[in-house]
Amino acid sequence: MSDVTLTVAGETPYDVIIDRNVLNRAVTLLREDVQRVLIVHAAAVVDYVEALREALHERDISVLLYPVPDGEAAKTIDVAAAAWSVMGEAEFTRSDAVIAVGGGAVTDVGGFIAATWLRGVQVVQVSTTLLGMVDAAVGGKTGINTGEGKNLVGSFHLPAGVVCDIETLRTLPAEDVRAGLAEAIKCGFIADPEILRLVEEHPQQALDVESDVLVEIVRRAVTVKADVVGQDLKESGLREILNYGHTFAHAIELVENYSWRHGDAVAVGCVFVAELAHRAGHLSREDLDRHRRVFQLVGLPITYNGAKFEELLTAMRRDKKTRGTMLRFVVLDEVGRPTRLEGPSQELLRSSYEAISS
Repeated sequence: MSDVTLTVAGETPYDVIIDRNVLNRAVTLLREDVQRVLIVHAAAVVDYVEALREALHERDISVLLYPVPDGEAAKTIDVAAAAWSVMGEAEFTRSDAVIAVGGGAVTDVGGFIAATWLRGVQVVQVSTTLLGMVDAAVGGKTGINTGEGKNLVGSFHLPAGVVCDIETLRTLPAEDVRAGLAEAIKCGFIADPEILRLVEEHPQQALDVESDVLVEIVRRAVTVKADVVGQDLKESGLREILNYGHTFAHAIELVENYSWRHGDAVAVGCVFVAELAHRAGHLSREDLDRHRRVFQLVGLPITYNGAKFEELLTAMRRDKKTRGTMLRFVVLDEVGRPTRLEGPSQELLRSSYEAISS
């Protein structure tokens, strides 16, 4: 694989590096005057963290390691507050930095810690999961969860750069590779149908971390996200399309107490919103069926019946796209043509849920 560097445009452009064996490129993304680095990381990536620590020591940079719990358990105010204490004791200044190493939850909370310390210090995101590479690490969104919902507290804080080392996917469980692919497929539906073609024609290679097919899917999905966030950092309009399927997905995650993998929930969420769009007269039956087929080809779930409709409706009303009491959904007129559906009736929502829960 040849080195792929994508630039995310905007007021403060930054690079996303996609390649194999590029972990230590994270160090080169730091400013020259950095003296201290807090590495926020998951326990499972300790080998990568040690490699980074050695590279940082070669630049005479002091390193503090801050392990966080697995998954969504990392995204709490208590985890962030403990990191602030560590940084305070180490006398972290605005010229110091955070490197977040791990999956989407780690880059979310690591970015939040960086965004809130001294009102913002430099952060480099090193994504070691497929989900993180194609979604969480790129775009400058940071956040933590509350008891009322996912990502309700957070900040936009652009990274100094993002490193996607494809080699790190070798240690990822197959279930996590599959779940991460859901976000890439989402990018296919909203903007790049070539991703869908790759999955449809090469479903096994799409799940193989050593295949060029998966690498191409990653590159295309990151390109979609980079193009969107480069035009709309703070989700004032266009960026909302990246939340395709997420309103229902976040509702599943909340009622299931985050026991579902995010990508699994997104797959179901995309099928739900495709049903909604079809019933509202936006999406053809053919494109609706394609949603089910593509996700099923790689073993992702397309149904959910674990909670009552009313419980899910309450959770969806807490979605960030909601305005007042009016629910707003990103839907498709056709593949690659997203639009918005505002204020669908409760009956329409209920019938869409019944279609994916039977």
